[in-house]
Amino acid sequence: MRNTGTGPGPITPDGSPVEFYSRLRAGGEPGIVAQVTPPGGSVLELGCGVGRVTHPLLDLGFDVVAVDESPEMLARVRGARTVSARVQELRLGERFDTVMLASQLVNTPEDTARHALLAACARHVKRGGAVLIQWMPAEAHDRWHVGMGRQDGDVTITMAAVEEVSPGLFHATMRYTYGSDGGEQVWTQSFSSRRLTDGELALALEAEGLRLDRFLTEDRTWVVAVPA
Repeated sequence: MRNTGTGPGPITPDGSPVEFYSRLRAGGEPGIVAQVTPPGGSVLELGCGVGRVTHPLLDLGFDVVAVDESPEMLARVRGARTVSARVQELRLGERFDTVMLASQLVNTPEDTARHALLAACARHVKRGGAVLIQWMPAEAHDRWHVGMGRQDGDVTITMAAVEEVSPGLFHATMRYTYGSDGGEQVWTQSFSSRRLTDGELALALEAEGLRLDRFLTEDRTWVVAVPA
């Protein structure tokens, strides 16, 4: 099962529609980063996309290095140092106060890819720093159903399809719309996601020299890990 996307404009290798993500606003992510990063501190944002979170972090005074494998995404980032690379292969030779791995990338179906992502986090975080991970907790997977979603102004996000294709492995398709009736733009993004328990996440972190420290949000979707 490959990650795929459809709709107007460029689509990245992981199926992300660039034009759609350019229309999304940052949510609570900048404040979450600020909880674990010293004022004016350094942030390595892995999988930055179009800079939806990058730009508010810069406004808060953080020194941000933004990494993405999509040149179309990186072209939209302003004000940060950008690096075009696959996260798993990143070796900058420097360390940061906070390393941020968002977008539930850690829920990748492949164990080897998960470990490579977490290894990249571990080799770029300072001793005493934080690895900030957005994940999909097991109980959140259990609530997935067709029709769930949210609306934010002119943007609507809806789960159009979901199937547990094997125990703990889900394949889903999201439908994104922007605009009103008569002028809507529509995209889809299909992806696979592995259901991980807290224990499985902790073990994956430990394998790369990291320790699960705490959950930052009530819904447990943001995790802080620290060098062991």
